[in-house]
Amino acid sequence: MEFVSGYRDEFLDFTALLFSWFHKFVAERGAEGTTLERCWRQLEAQIRSLPQDCALWVLHVLPNRSVGISLGQGAEPGPAPGLEAAWLLGDEPPLHLRDLSPYVSFVSLEEAGEEEEEEEENGEEEGAGTEKVETEEDGEPAPTSRETPQEANPPGEAEEAQQEAGGGEVGCQEDRAEDEPGPERRKGQRNEAAPLHPSCILLVTDAHGTILGIDLLMDGGQGRAGRGSGTQNLAPRAYALLCHSMACPMGSGDPRKPRKLTVGDAQLHRELENLVPRLRVKQTKTPMRTWGPRPGFTFASLRARTCHVCHRHSFEVKLTPCPQCGAVLYCGEACLQADWKRCPDDVSHRFWCPRLAAFMERAGELATLPFTYTAEVTSETFNKEAFLASRGLTRGYWTQFSMLIPGPGTPGHPRGSTPSLSALLSGDPYQLLQGDGPALMPPVPPDPPRGLFVPELNIQNKKSLKIHVVEAGKEFDLIMVFWELLVLLPDVALELQFVGDSLPPESDQQNFTLQRDDLEVAVRPGSGVSARLSSGTKEKGRRRDLQIKVSARPYHLLQGPKPDLVIGFNSGFGLKDTWLSSLPRLQSLRVPAFFTESSEYGCVMDDQTMAVATGGGASPPQLNPFRSPFRLRAADNCMPWYCNAFIFHLVYKPPQGSWARPAPRPVPPAPARRRQGEKKSGLGARRRR
Repeated sequence: MEFVSGYRDEFLDFTALLFSWFHKFVAERGAEGTTLERCWRQLEAQIRSLPQDCALWVLHVLPNRSVGISLGQGAEPGPAPGLEAAWLLGDEPPLHLRDLSPYVSFVSLEEAGEEEEEEEENGEEEGAGTEKVETEEDGEPAPTSRETPQEANPPGEAEEAQQEAGGGEVGCQEDRAEDEPGPERRKGQRNEAAPLHPSCILLVTDAHGTILGIDLLMDGGQGRAGRGSGTQNLAPRAYALLCHSMACPMGSGDPRKPRKLTVGDAQLHRELENLVPRLRVKQTKTPMRTWGPRPGFTFASLRARTCHVCHRHSFEVKLTPCPQCGAVLYCGEACLQADWKRCPDDVSHRFWCPRLAAFMERAGELATLPFTYTAEVTSETFNKEAFLASRGLTRGYWTQFSMLIPGPGTPGHPRGSTPSLSALLSGDPYQLLQGDGPALMPPVPPDPPRGLFVPELNIQNKKSLKIHVVEAGKEFDLIMVFWELLVLLPDVALELQFVGDSLPPESDQQNFTLQRDDLEVAVRPGSGVSARLSSGTKEKGRRRDLQIKVSARPYHLLQGPKPDLVIGFNSGFGLKDTWLSSLPRLQSLRVPAFFTESSEYGCVMDDQTMAVATGGGASPPQLNPFRSPFRLRAADNCMPWYCNAFIFHLVYKPPQGSWARPAPRPVPPAPARRRQGEKKSGLGARRRR
């Protein structure tokens, strides 16, 4: 598929933007051996003439003692060891964070420190331990102070370590020896070297939270020995970062300088007092002593806009949409013409341009929703992080929508890398959807849809229903929400089976029952899972059961009875090879199968994939009235993307060896009953012929 906006994890686009800007910053900062001072002096004259931004800018100093970056053998070395963005921007970019696990992963340095302490206690050789520092309860490091490392370099050694890192890592680099010296490892096997430790992050933002520049101060990297000073070069690096953030802002907008700057560290504030005025920028009299310049401050969602062909970001080149369809972004005529003339013709922009123009015309219809906040969440500049924070949507299921709120998969999170079934089945299923702010739903629901999406099932007359949820990833994390099916279908015995190789392997073949009796919902385990839930509705004399099964495997490898219905969400048939085997399996079962997509483009690609895999196709997509109201960010296009925006069903090819039966002729209407005394005019007319 050409466009992956609705399928790729937002965090990957965010990371690609950060490290691409950081790569450019490091390359220009250290070009041809120029020093930091010479580098910023070249920019000072340019910055003085820039237009002024009325918004306050903030230089955050964020110490990090808990999270490191572990590189696999497949990772390519970069400017600040291993931090290269090429693997995020290649011709086949990864779609999910888990796809990067053979190359890079986030590790808890606290746990590593605990293991090393245990080794020392057991009398093993003393290595370079990672200092264990507890983080704050809210997960946000305090930006108001910078701690000096315990060990500093002798004079002269800091510069050598800086040159070795290819751009100047500052901080305490610690020695670590590898236990196993030499056999060549398989690609993707974890590297035994010490994890990279960004000991401090310098971040430039405006008062609205838009990130404008970043610098990483590395403490130890890929097993290299050395020691750095940690403080003596921080002011020059911070000043160079400010200059580059003004000349080439990462987030959005043209080059500009702030009217006023505040610094989130007292020592750095003093060190910059004589430097910042040289840019004709005022610095606040006192440092910022809180997390942000105003209450409720949070980082804004970044628009990682890129050229569709060369993948360069908006801070590198000026991007403009195709003048005919307005859907695809290009950096210039050369990339537009290259995409226009691509071969074969059905992948060229010349082929897709009129179709994409038609998709763009549905933007207004997709943005028609019955919510008071519709205009905000359907805007192209929708700031999702600010929306969630301002409404208190920072817990429960809402953590899946944010990149800033710790949730399942976060290093050090109590649930670990993957939430367990017992964790997913704990708490009130409805309470997890609540926020701390005002209600999001309108007081009176809109009119229900007039037509059913699944008329073939005739659900109203069924007493039992087996449903397979295919390629269920995010849906599995929201498993308790499916309890609502029992409310909608109170007289139907329901069985849900979640299927897909993206499910947690440890949950494979687990079965359990959600059981509601009066005021409580209990989980009766089939394999060691238990929890108890509370519900706010009392129903006397009735017990409802919802059977849940989990199969962590591709659908074509699933064994078991035939389901009544198969469903999938934001399926993306063209993005995963297993669909080429799963779709023929569905063809052989010939069960009703309904899927959603985040755009009409995705529906067209699914229809083509179904045709290639089975010879069948997909029905014309319908607008889903229950689609997500949040507009998704698109990197290389301007098309409207929403989760579950459209719904369609599979159209199966007739069985092999059969022929298409002619359509039955319409049954003639029954003759009208003659009244007494009425003449048979027709019969008489026929006799006269």
